[in-house]
Amino acid sequence: MAHAATGGLWTTKSLFPVRASPMNRTILFDSPFLLGFDHTRALIERAAKAAAEGYPPYNVEERAEGRLRITLAVAGFSPEQLTVTVEDNQLVVTGRGDKERGPTGAERAFLHRGIAARNFVRNFVLADGMVVEGASMEHGLLHIDLERPQPERLVREIPIKTLG
Repeated sequence: MAHAATGGLWTTKSLFPVRASPMNRTILFDSPFLLGFDHTRALIERAAKAAAEGYPPYNVEERAEGRLRITLAVAGFSPEQLTVTVEDNQLVVTGRGDKERGPTGAERAFLHRGIAARNFVRNFVLADGMVVEGASMEHGLLHIDLERPQPERLVREIPIKTLG
């Protein structure tokens, strides 16, 4: 089982073993010592589902402290055919293209078709606080830059009351 949590972005092949049950609960979160982590379990299950997607291929690189870059291979797509959105801590990259027509609008007849230019939706689960700085396209690669600003550390002392 391998997983990588890189600066708040989760990509997975298989995060944790999952029981074959209708509830599909992750074994890790069945511990009585982990109370109130239902939201975390849902995020991990969403990340596992997103990792099962295989197209388009992508890289995640750490560029500096708290900064990441996701690069997707999107050859054959123009920037107008791609959308990048963030909703509920989920980064969604969508590619929609008219693969049967060329730039002039005429239908294309392929003698061999080896370049995959099919429609896709690629999801990435972002940790709280991750910010998408921007997206750019270069040589058939879509770059999405992310940053995780360092939060201020707050220490709060809890007073102990005496009863009775």
